[in-house]
Amino acid sequence: MSGLITALSQFTFDNEVQRVFHGRGGLFQGEEHLCLDWYPPVLLLTSFKSLDEPEQQALFTAITEQYHQQVDSKELNLVFQHRSGGQTVTELVSGSVPENHVVTEQGAVFNVHIMRGQNHGLFLDMANGRRWVRQHAQGKKVLNLFAYTCGFSVVALLGGADEVVNMDMSKGALSIGKQNHVLNDLPQGARYLGHDIFKSWGKLTKLGPYDLIVADPPSNQKGSFVATKDYERLLKRLSSLLADNGEVLLCLNAPELGCDFLMQQVSDNAPQLHYVERIANPDIFADIDEQKSLKVLRYSLS
Repeated sequence: MSGLITALSQFTFDNEVQRVFHGRGGLFQGEEHLCLDWYPPVLLLTSFKSLDEPEQQALFTAITEQYHQQVDSKELNLVFQHRSGGQTVTELVSGSVPENHVVTEQGAVFNVHIMRGQNHGLFLDMANGRRWVRQHAQGKKVLNLFAYTCGFSVVALLGGADEVVNMDMSKGALSIGKQNHVLNDLPQGARYLGHDIFKSWGKLTKLGPYDLIVADPPSNQKGSFVATKDYERLLKRLSSLLADNGEVLLCLNAPELGCDFLMQQVSDNAPQLHYVERIANPDIFADIDEQKSLKVLRYSLS
């Protein structure tokens, strides 16, 4: 666990939510199963393989000792999430977790819920994507597909977007998204549509066209979106929703599918779109093979 503890020793415990250690990138031999995240005021340790009790306790002890070397006066709030064999178990190791847990990223604030489920309300590897949208949203009408808890909508409106249409099948996730807008003092400008995207093209067309579309689907979620068959269906429709000179951010977080897969899908199904760039991931998410990491590709209709 030397890589994790070294990263922790160099970490600054401020108010910004961020990843501390990214073993999943494969750059730290023997620690590929471990990730450590800072959701102020809580550290979240995640293991993607089974650990026996002595291994867990060794990790907890090392993290606790290192934390107290850096932060003398505060109790460590530590949560451990174990994912293995299709099971996810989350436990509070020490301290506590705020009942209403709100974190800050680049000046925006978001509700998170790290004690339940695998998705905590904010995908940290998408931080640069949210920054890009905020920097380029001024005066634009934005369509946020697979909106989840509406992080892109929040930053678009903070960046001066005229309007954002959020669509996601999960009404529960959209409800949290509404709360996120209230937290950021954004009472107007966002719509929330709890619909199946593939059954809602008429509605989306009526509300368009859009200057910017963000598509951040799950990579393999049965009943919602499976990238290998559904990106084709999505791309065949996207261009018709765009305004002249509109742009699209296409996102894919499937380690087994690289940029070539997504670029070929665009070439085959939306040749009107022209590749501009890949938005870089945050440095902390560096991967031994960048094709396995999050892909955020920017395309333009021009």
